[in-house]
Amino acid sequence: MSAAQAPERTNGARPYIVCDNLVKIYKTEDLEVVALQGLDLEVQRGEMMAIIGNSGSGKSSLLNVLGGLDRPTAGQCRVGDLDILQASESDLVDYKRHHVGFVWQQSSRNLVPYLTAFENVRLPMLFGNMRKASDRSRSLLRAVGLEDRMHHRLSQLSGGQQQRVAIAISLANDPDLLLADEPTGEVDTQTAGQIYDILRYLNRERGLTIIIVSHDRNIARQVERVVAIRDGRTSTETVRRVSIHEDGEDHTHDEFVIVDDTGRLQVPQEMLDQLSIRGRAFVDVEGDGIVIRPGTSGISTVASSRAAAAGETESDEPTEASPPDEPIIPARVELAAPVIPTRDRPIRRQPKPTPPKRESPTRARREDVPDEHRPFAPPGGAPRDD
Repeated sequence: MSAAQAPERTNGARPYIVCDNLVKIYKTEDLEVVALQGLDLEVQRGEMMAIIGNSGSGKSSLLNVLGGLDRPTAGQCRVGDLDILQASESDLVDYKRHHVGFVWQQSSRNLVPYLTAFENVRLPMLFGNMRKASDRSRSLLRAVGLEDRMHHRLSQLSGGQQQRVAIAISLANDPDLLLADEPTGEVDTQTAGQIYDILRYLNRERGLTIIIVSHDRNIARQVERVVAIRDGRTSTETVRRVSIHEDGEDHTHDEFVIVDDTGRLQVPQEMLDQLSIRGRAFVDVEGDGIVIRPGTSGISTVASSRAAAAGETESDEPTEASPPDEPIIPARVELAAPVIPTRDRPIRRQPKPTPPKRESPTRARREDVPDEHRPFAPPGGAPRDD
């Protein structure tokens, strides 16, 4: 049994899209939101890939930057020969008009409700003064399977058919790059599969570079590669590999973590939770790999490290690290509830304690005073010094 593995994705070609340490900050009067925090991404020309992430991870912000709708705050974002950060306004207008197409999740952003499907597709061609706009509109609607519905208004089309019209509109300017933001978010599973089939057909037959933004991890079955974004950075990458056997094809998915130029990476959260890794961790090289283990923190660890550095030996008997000093909690003082006087229950005041009677010092009798001191003694006698 012979097996052939799918070729590598890059093949040494220059990437069509390059994002290097990309930063995007949205500013208001009293607030700054960091949507992208040093994101790195490469996309080959003619590739169909997806970007996934939770809400607020920065995937839609990345799509807006790639489409020329927003300028990045810092870093590099290059699409073909165009530098999005340094491009002039006229260059961005030409890029959005002729080189990139959009498909949005909400149909209201794609379609004009009072026009037919045919008129919606032809409208951007009229603004761009494209020749044979009518013939091209019919060709695009046939490509998305709506040849028999092209003269129907939107109210006569289902949600999936409306999204197909939106895909045809995104191809009206014959772009090199197609950006789709949740294109199947408002349709059922069967219709979503049909939309993905159309996108794969366009990618295969027209060589169109397609980037799909989604929050559904099952999209890995529909595209060649999936890049996950978390907290404004690329976290993991899943690549689909196809093995061709005599009995058919086998599809497998390999998941990788993304390591940037400075050595930073994001370990999947479920792995960190499984090993209870928080804060510090030990990183060791074992064989041809790097191993991450849970680390311990505290004064005892620092003290043992310093002792080891000083060459001190430890006892053979196992010793337990002394627990940290517990905070001293003051004892709770119970206060008696005040007594409220009433007519039936007068306040009984406790009598004041009688102070002890102070005894006067015992005086010696006058006859006990020597004769030479008797003229100077008081009449009652002198105090006795016992």
